[in-house]
Amino acid sequence: MRAVRVHQPGGPEALVVDDVAMPEPTANTVRVKVEAIGVNFIDIYHRSGLYPMETPFVPGREAAGVVDAVGEGVTDVQVGDRVAFAMVVDTYAEYVLAPAAQVVPVPDAVSLETAAAVMLQGMTAHYLAYATYPLQAGDKALIHAAAGGVGLLLVQIAKRCGAYIIGTVSTDEKAALAKQAGADEIILYTQTDFESETLRLTNHEGVHVVYDSVGQTTFDKSLNCLRPRGYLVLFGQSSGPVEPFNIQRLMSGGSLYLTRPSLQHYLLTRDERLQRAGDLFAWIAAGELDVRIDRTFALDEAAAAHEYLAGRKAKGKILLIP
Repeated sequence: MRAVRVHQPGGPEALVVDDVAMPEPTANTVRVKVEAIGVNFIDIYHRSGLYPMETPFVPGREAAGVVDAVGEGVTDVQVGDRVAFAMVVDTYAEYVLAPAAQVVPVPDAVSLETAAAVMLQGMTAHYLAYATYPLQAGDKALIHAAAGGVGLLLVQIAKRCGAYIIGTVSTDEKAALAKQAGADEIILYTQTDFESETLRLTNHEGVHVVYDSVGQTTFDKSLNCLRPRGYLVLFGQSSGPVEPFNIQRLMSGGSLYLTRPSLQHYLLTRDERLQRAGDLFAWIAAGELDVRIDRTFALDEAAAAHEYLAGRKAKGKILLIP
């Protein structure tokens, strides 16, 4: 089969399509013929060496497809099942081995492309809004990159919770998308200082929570946007890692909370995984959650997909199609 591999960390050119052996299911695993692969910032972090990996490796943490073989001990997944998964390694490939406990069934009303597009980013948005900082009706939330893959989903889910949402975006086109998703206010951070505008929009009280996937360039001002006892939820670093800072800043800012969550810690059991994915698929099937697929690339165009995502051009999800 064909798979994209990284032999040496580097730029997008480090992604090379190789012919590799077809994986065979082992105990408690299933083999999936992949129909669509989600492209995420964590893939860029692995490829570049920011998150070191033993080489050579196949990037990717998310995909959807059809089960074509099962290993010993697998009872609740069968050949022919339509499934999707996140936080499973080596997905930039035509076939993927996945632990049976980590695949979730995809209902017929949801396409496999949509399933691949929503697993990692959708479950991230789900845990952010329902677990890391459980949004309540009337809460005020600042969502950075509100027109990105996670952003558009998080805006919609936050709106379901009854939150008042301020979203930051870079262009008028992205502003329209975030507004359509349900954001109450939009800040074009390329034209307006998001800190001063957020404070103005909240009568200088600040927001209850900032959901920040950008990191280095937004971190300091995000803290300044919080009201006393507010939460800064730093769940990504698309602009680079945050520099060390004096923890006293949390006290002087109003006894603030800072957390750096990861999806894997919100999928600790199969029941939790099924519940998060099940909510997403139910909302999609009912027309209550719009999953925007921005662009698709062929498997051998993985480098172009990484360039597109890293260039902050995405207005929704990016997929690879084997």
